[in-house]
Amino acid sequence: MKAFLSFIFIPFLLVACSNDASLPKQDISKTESERLNVWFDARYEEELQMSPMMLTSLGRKDQYDQIDDMSEAADDKQFAWLEGTVKDLQANFDYQLLNDDAKVSYDIWIYQYNLAKAAQPFRRHGYVFTQMQGAHAFLPNFLINFHRVDNIDDMNAYIARLGGVSRALGQLLARAQLAAEEGIRPPRFAYEGVIDQAKKLLTGAPFSASESDAPLWSDAKGKIDALVQKGDITTEQAGELQSAAEKALLEQFQPAYNNLIAWMEADLPNTDADARGASALPNGEAFYNYQLRDNTTLSLTADEIHNIGLAEVARLRGEMEAIKDSVGFEGDLQAFFEFIRTDEQFFYPNDDSGRQAYIDDSTAFFDFMKSELPNYFGILPKADLVVKRVEAFREQDGAAQHYYPGTPDGSRPGVYYAHLSDMNSMPKNEMEAIAYHEGLPGHHMQISIAQELESVPQFRTQAGFTSYIEGWALYSELLSKEMGAYNNPYSDFGRLITEMWRAIRLVVDTGLHSKGWSEMQARQYFYDNSPIAEGQVISEVRRYLVWPGQATAYKMGMLKIMELRAKAKDVLGDKFDIRGFHDAVLGGGAVPLPVLERVINDWIDSQKV
Repeated sequence: MKAFLSFIFIPFLLVACSNDASLPKQDISKTESERLNVWFDARYEEELQMSPMMLTSLGRKDQYDQIDDMSEAADDKQFAWLEGTVKDLQANFDYQLLNDDAKVSYDIWIYQYNLAKAAQPFRRHGYVFTQMQGAHAFLPNFLINFHRVDNIDDMNAYIARLGGVSRALGQLLARAQLAAEEGIRPPRFAYEGVIDQAKKLLTGAPFSASESDAPLWSDAKGKIDALVQKGDITTEQAGELQSAAEKALLEQFQPAYNNLIAWMEADLPNTDADARGASALPNGEAFYNYQLRDNTTLSLTADEIHNIGLAEVARLRGEMEAIKDSVGFEGDLQAFFEFIRTDEQFFYPNDDSGRQAYIDDSTAFFDFMKSELPNYFGILPKADLVVKRVEAFREQDGAAQHYYPGTPDGSRPGVYYAHLSDMNSMPKNEMEAIAYHEGLPGHHMQISIAQELESVPQFRTQAGFTSYIEGWALYSELLSKEMGAYNNPYSDFGRLITEMWRAIRLVVDTGLHSKGWSEMQARQYFYDNSPIAEGQVISEVRRYLVWPGQATAYKMGMLKIMELRAKAKDVLGDKFDIRGFHDAVLGGGAVPLPVLERVINDWIDSQKV
């Protein structure tokens, strides 16, 4: 799961005012495509200047002391701005004069607008705070991991941002309250998760007398101490900075989080103890259909996706049976699942040595993959990749590993995060496939290449289409087998488990949100068709319940990429080049799947000559 791009509170459609003066002047020396790319870059810079957090995520320090406006009023301005840009685009450029790549950029801009327009009736349907992706956890994580402190000005900006976090949290709480008034609340377990995470952020000094520090206090002191050690500030200045940070935490941060905790505890009795899917919400069926379209970029019904999932589950069970038989296991597939699920050889010790071994082995997988990449790709990423344990305040037993991108200039590496609080929920035989999915050649490869592209308008380097991004990552798990990974049948079975996991998602997500399945029905379907650990199953099903439709993107994207690769091999025969195919898929950044199909068809035609 690529968490950062899926975080709903950092706007990609940002606030600005479009007017005639902002349009690029006519330049007869430029082609229509060149003129359009100048226009796109100007619009994208407007967008970036209206999201201080996005600027920071890209490694820039513009508005470094600011946190984004997360109010509904800001959303209204964002949409009005986007609508204005589309009018400008259509009025000032001749589509027929554009080259193929410029047409792709034009179509993506229009596509994003149409998707945003279709989302307008559901502005309060997306849950604001959940155990999975709430701003209550992301905002502190943003300060800890994204806000780099190189000098005293950066630290002052950090302290100012503590106040911005508090303001943003208040705006989001107001949005959650408005949604609740309309009968839109996440299930009870989500409230409980948010309350627990928020309280962890307030545990320790300076919020209470304690020998241990709360996460942000520890981070602030660490960043200040680093400036002292570098000789950039005096001990007197360090004391002033610490006092200012402590004051912001006590007078701004703590009250904002206490308000969130108090409201959620008071509203808890109004939540569903037995979780229900999106179809139970007001206008829920239409909302879920929108979520499917948004996440898959395809016009498929819930029933069609459900049936594709059933077919994929059946196919993968057959491949699992074959591996079970190849290792000489006596018993049926359910017995083999139980063996995989419980045998101690498939788990690290549930202690710090086991956690470090998980990090070390994941790093070794990436080292192997780096040596193989040139044989399968012409375009390679420049940014580094590191493996980290999730911070304690947001760590959850059995929760999914995930990836945060680095900066386009490589100054901050991409990070593969793993939840390691319960090593019994992190089986060894699955970890290799998941590492390739999140890291190389998966998310880190695709996102780093996209960010480093210079041949497309900048907005395309940061585009986030879930079915493309997650489809590529899931395809990468299978591709890694071709590249020489999975050197024993149990690791290859682990790869099948993770693919089965995504096939099950098609069935379970549509079951929960379209067919009225209960949480227990969804869990049972997992148990019947995979050896996934109980903690992981619970975490997964609860993820789908608070994030409707997102889980369907992975398999649908993978199936499309595999379909296009098969077509290219069939048409080109001996002229098919795997490096060229992969470069065509990755060389334009993330795109909707219908656009990807057009790009690959053009590439096939170019290879025929």
